[in-house]
Amino acid sequence: MQARNHYTQHITNCSRSCGKIPMAVIGVQNKVNQWRFGLTDPISVAEPSEAEIIQSKDLEKFLVDSGLYESKDEAVKRQEVLGKLDEIVKLWVKNVSRAKGYNDQIVEESNGKIFTFGSYRLGVHGPGADIDALCVGPRYVTREDDFFGELHKMLAEMPEVEELNPVPDAHVPVMNFKFDGVSIDLLYARLDLWVIPEDLDILQESVLRNADEQTVRSLNGCRVTDQILHLVPNVQNFLLSLRCIRFWAKRRGIYSNVSGFLGGINWALLVARICQLYPKALPSMLVSRFFKVYSQWKWPNPIMLCEIKEGSLGLPFWDPRRNLKDRRHLMPIITPAYPSMNSSYNVSSSTLRIMQEEFQRGLRICEGSESLNKADWGSLFEPFSFFEAYKNYLQIGIAAANGDDFRQWKGWVESRLRQLTLKIERDTKGMLRCHPHPSEISIQSKKFCCCYFMGLSKQQGPDSKDKDSGAFDIRFTVEQFKQEVGSYYAWKPGMLIQVSHVRYKDLPVFVFPGGVPPLHRVKAAAKRKAVGASQADGTVVGKRAKLDASNTEPSVSTQRDSMATDSTVALSSCCTNVQQLEQVEASSATVGTSSSGSSSLSSESQERVIVERNDEVVATCSTEKLFELEDEVRPIRKGQVEGKMEIVLKENPAPKLVTPAAGNGSDSRCNFSTDGELEELEVLAQPVIPEIYKFVYTVRFTLIYFVLSVLDVQAVVQILVSAPWATASCAIACNIPAPKPLIRFNFTSLRSAASNCV
Repeated sequence: MQARNHYTQHITNCSRSCGKIPMAVIGVQNKVNQWRFGLTDPISVAEPSEAEIIQSKDLEKFLVDSGLYESKDEAVKRQEVLGKLDEIVKLWVKNVSRAKGYNDQIVEESNGKIFTFGSYRLGVHGPGADIDALCVGPRYVTREDDFFGELHKMLAEMPEVEELNPVPDAHVPVMNFKFDGVSIDLLYARLDLWVIPEDLDILQESVLRNADEQTVRSLNGCRVTDQILHLVPNVQNFLLSLRCIRFWAKRRGIYSNVSGFLGGINWALLVARICQLYPKALPSMLVSRFFKVYSQWKWPNPIMLCEIKEGSLGLPFWDPRRNLKDRRHLMPIITPAYPSMNSSYNVSSSTLRIMQEEFQRGLRICEGSESLNKADWGSLFEPFSFFEAYKNYLQIGIAAANGDDFRQWKGWVESRLRQLTLKIERDTKGMLRCHPHPSEISIQSKKFCCCYFMGLSKQQGPDSKDKDSGAFDIRFTVEQFKQEVGSYYAWKPGMLIQVSHVRYKDLPVFVFPGGVPPLHRVKAAAKRKAVGASQADGTVVGKRAKLDASNTEPSVSTQRDSMATDSTVALSSCCTNVQQLEQVEASSATVGTSSSGSSSLSSESQERVIVERNDEVVATCSTEKLFELEDEVRPIRKGQVEGKMEIVLKENPAPKLVTPAAGNGSDSRCNFSTDGELEELEVLAQPVIPEIYKFVYTVRFTLIYFVLSVLDVQAVVQILVSAPWATASCAIACNIPAPKPLIRFNFTSLRSAASNCV
């Protein structure tokens, strides 16, 4: 508004000094202001051409053929589910009112209401999508005791409700469940009202009065969704363009707020801003201009649909001039409703670079289509082959004892995965790039377990050719992450997390569609097998087979007894077949009854079996040698440095058996192997701990032990031992390894890979 007044005043001053302004200039000015919907004037108000009309129809047909629209029966079922949920909420509020001793009049007038937001509210959801819903209740109905207490009990007793999972400690507390097969994410907002009216307008600022921080965040979803629809020039063009961009983001693997990319509300705000800049454009042109604008956007300049309002309630809002933490946001996308917030605070430098590359790719395809006057929608929506793009990955495996524990554990781990990316960026000064997979990978043959993956690559820099610049020690970083995850307040026995480095050639087969790896990977595996056979005969096959002969010491790791006080279990992919595993299980059973502490296997092809105490978890790990072949060439993402990278999570020792203590059984629970099966938990090798760490931890532990020996206070001992820093000290003092992955890059020249860059 201030910019508009300044522009009008400038025109008035010019008219006084230069005479009358031509009517044509005034007409253009009025025409532009008529189509101004955002902070700035539109870039173009040109009418769509015939070619754009045809391309928009083709785009809509493409989306329909892709199955992005739900059927009428499914739409009716969603409405019925929301109606039943609204009745349940009203009954729940009345029960709470009666239980708290209010009179009959208040009980009769008590009310709750359900609002929807997100993709369902906008109408861009697809088949099987979840419904984002908000439950609004009066001031005396609390979130902790009533919403996550009484309402949770009511839903748990209903046969229509399945997979009920409350997450009260999330940034926005939510209750996830399925009602009659429809997934629902239910939030709660406690308003400063004794009675919730049926015609409540949540866009009014008064609903935020005396609201706590969680209520403000919960209300923000509904308020932002409704505000977006008021700020776009053409709702239908906006919705079709948004549906297209959402589909593109999911296909390219950048649709995930939890993983550090953008979620539904973020993409909606980005598309809405393009609609403001091109108010008359059709969806085909809006999609093209979407990539053109954001491929050139200078982040961290914010995306805003309207001016930021300070409001009259004194609530905190996004303001980098006052708030230091707001200045650290890399990709600020500001919500239009008061109080304005940054909806993309999860974005890291790695995920921002990946999204910028995807914007550039989309721009190239759209410009090529415009030059040929024919849209190539198939190329634009081509899925990104995540497990073909990198040579090295981090695999994070989780498991739990039952379904309820697994849902809680999975939600907690997902909320912390972004921290692993941020910590790696921090500790490597941004030189090591992490590309998180947007969703978990389930293992069909086993229940209550899944895996997350991160692609690893070195960011190109001035020292990229330096040999020493290819080494990154992130062992302490990963250990820190596991300690934080292990501090989960609701941890239960059986909740496991395991982290390991996996090369492309050792990726488990369950990550590939249908469990079938690509053909070139099968050929490479056959070649490695031939190289291994030739090595056994003393011959050499292939261009180059490099074997690390320094890894000769056996190593053992132990699983911690309590996730909050000891090291978490780390997981490594095993490369074995079913017959070998059966042999190992038979041999481990024999060794379990032996009185010998350890014994060596006669063949390197046999397995290494480690029986860990505490939870009596048996671990198996393959001792297959890792070869590095120069002729293994796969497509890599544009901008990443091609080279060989090695993560040392464990050494490659000679096979060794460690028997359990007498009377200890073994609990075969979970291990993630290359063939997609879950075997017994694997072992970690003895890490190479820097001398400075040993010195610091030893001195610290010695001082603590001396002080506690003098004081002789048992309670203080328990508190200190449970601290994360004391855990590391105790691990070293007790000769318990604390594994942390070491990443090394050995750069090679792979010219043929350049032509395959995405």
